[in-house]
Amino acid sequence: MDRFAKLVGRQYHLFDYVGDPQAKRVIVMMASGAETAHETVEYLNATGEKVGLVKVRLFRPFAGERLVEALPSTTKTIAVFDRTKEPGAPGEPLYQDVVTALAEHAAFAGNRFATPPRVIGGRYGLSSKEFTPAMLKGVFDEMQSDRPKNHFAVGVADDVTGNSIDYDPSFTTEDQGAVRAIFYGLGADGTVGANKNSIKIIGEETEDFTQGYFVYDSKKAGSITVSHLRFGKRPIRSTYLVQEANFVACHQQQFIDKYEMLAQAVPEATFLLNAQEPPDNVWETLPCEVQQQILDKRMKFYVIDAYEWRARRAWARASTRSCRPASSRSPACYRATKQSRRSKEPFARPTVRRAKQSSPRTSRPWIKHSPTSSRWRFRAG
Repeated sequence: MDRFAKLVGRQYHLFDYVGDPQAKRVIVMMASGAETAHETVEYLNATGEKVGLVKVRLFRPFAGERLVEALPSTTKTIAVFDRTKEPGAPGEPLYQDVVTALAEHAAFAGNRFATPPRVIGGRYGLSSKEFTPAMLKGVFDEMQSDRPKNHFAVGVADDVTGNSIDYDPSFTTEDQGAVRAIFYGLGADGTVGANKNSIKIIGEETEDFTQGYFVYDSKKAGSITVSHLRFGKRPIRSTYLVQEANFVACHQQQFIDKYEMLAQAVPEATFLLNAQEPPDNVWETLPCEVQQQILDKRMKFYVIDAYEWRARRAWARASTRSCRPASSRSPACYRATKQSRRSKEPFARPTVRRAKQSSPRTSRPWIKHSPTSSRWRFRAG
């Protein structure tokens, strides 16, 4: 672990604790959901609560004594999160490991805790359900009760056991100083690619932290795509989609009538619409519900005709090609062009030559390997 930290600059332990040193309620979990829990713990402690989180970095082999050392001595209740369901088992894998570690610590006269902490276990993220800070807040509130639910489920309505955790979906820990943008586009229209380039440029050329989540169908072309982008001055631990956006862009005007895209927009957010109507006529084309949302949230509304802009750019490129230098209109170039036009195909097909015998043998003889480079190049004439 120490050697790894020297190489990459990040220090990891078998179990990393985050939160108040005197926390009474502690969550134990691993994987990407722990980043959402980290964000929630920091937010709750800033409001005066005393909660904590133990991130499991190494699951197998499980070092139970190290887990006990990572827990604060003031711990009263522990909630263990597993992203799996084990029907017929007394509990999920991580839950059973935590219970065993605490039981062995108490059985062999361990004195870490004045009173052995109570342990409850639960499941999250089943059926690819989003795992948000609101769900964690609901679990922390449940841990304060005299008899908290054990073997609970959060994020889904478990109508069989009745052990679902209630939570307030409006609770959020989003960084209000960061840019949180949502882009609605059509598959293969360039929206996803442009957004990936945007976060790459911002992350490499500025000091901001960046994040991007992209939601689209398995057959991307022709279907709706939704891009969730975040960037700001603070590290981003939000491993979930944008819930409160201060920028919303709709790249296809027909989506306005089909999807609810301003629900996540915060008051005074910016809304950008790609429309082909004149700017003075766009407002009348919007549904009444969208108009009311823009007015109620006092949003800044902008309109752009990207299709016209693209057409102008294409015309400019065509004009540039037509103004070629005189060297391209030389007699040799004219003869090559004339010969190509006589061909049945739009362009004369190049003849493929075999590589020399001195080149490396390959299953494709028309490919030659350059000894000065690790790349493969085509040889045609």
